[in-house]
Amino acid sequence: MALAGRRQREGRRVVLALGGLVALVFCLVFLTLSCGRGCLAPADLMAALLGHEDAPGFIVNDLRLPRAALSLVTGLCFGLGGVAFQVMLRNPLASPDIIGISASAGAAAVFAIVILSFDGWVVSAVAVVSGLVVVVMIWALSSRRGAAGARLILIGIGVSAMLDSVTAYVLLEAPAWDRAEAMRWLTGSVNGAQMGQVWPVLGALVVFGGLLAAVSRDLDILRLGDDAAQALGVRADGTRLRVTVAAVGLVAFATSAAGPISFVAFLSGPIAARVMGPSRGLLPAAGLIGAVLVLAGDYVGQFMLPYRLPVGVVTGAVGAPFLLYLIVRTNRNGGTI
Repeated sequence: MALAGRRQREGRRVVLALGGLVALVFCLVFLTLSCGRGCLAPADLMAALLGHEDAPGFIVNDLRLPRAALSLVTGLCFGLGGVAFQVMLRNPLASPDIIGISASAGAAAVFAIVILSFDGWVVSAVAVVSGLVVVVMIWALSSRRGAAGARLILIGIGVSAMLDSVTAYVLLEAPAWDRAEAMRWLTGSVNGAQMGQVWPVLGALVVFGGLLAAVSRDLDILRLGDDAAQALGVRADGTRLRVTVAAVGLVAFATSAAGPISFVAFLSGPIAARVMGPSRGLLPAAGLIGAVLVLAGDYVGQFMLPYRLPVGVVTGAVGAPFLLYLIVRTNRNGGTI
């Protein structure tokens, strides 16, 4: 009886938490669409979305809607990809920001912009391929009778430092115009977003998010450790491989569209763990929190500060103190999320 009551309470908490996060995302999307330097009435916003001729269609459909849509899908991808790594490796520090995936995409994009003079979708494709290649390399280097979490994180940090030095060298040698374009991309920004950037990320969210959902039960069991997972019939290495492919795909496509928006993948999982408690539902909660962070960070950077700042600057300012807090907490209490 007590167990049934506990499960019922946990179920209510999951529903309330996820419902609240969905409502918050909806409110932020509405705010992004309706309010900027000037605000639109709800009736005018709806008329513009429906394509009425006398409505402010250019402001809504060409400027604000692509920005809101790109913020939403990239936030979902970063949140899902980040928490997948953190849960799989049972360490809140094991996010794409820390273990080299974002750094690899950034270094490849800067090389493509500055050295190869690429632009547009080609830069995005190079960033995606680079993220996949580097994570395979990190996985191979860390594999010794199965990929160990701590070893993978340490190797990822080393690879990230190496790639950051490559990025710095390329920027040092770059012409001023190319340097400015590369730095804008590296900062993480949804400025000038277009709907053409949204569709590939949305496709990646459907494909890789579906793959992640398919292994979510096994991923939850991996939190108990490899021995317990194998005792319950879960193949740890196979599950890790599928989770890694899905998480890297999500993060790489999001990075290719908006740049490596700092700390979104890192923050989403620990925040979701505190919102959801011991209940399940960590994956969707982290995805929604990622969307909240990008949408809110972009709005704050554009309209609530003395100067207009890219979203990556805002999330970086929030994420850096949280990183220090997590390092201290992990040292005291262990590394589980």
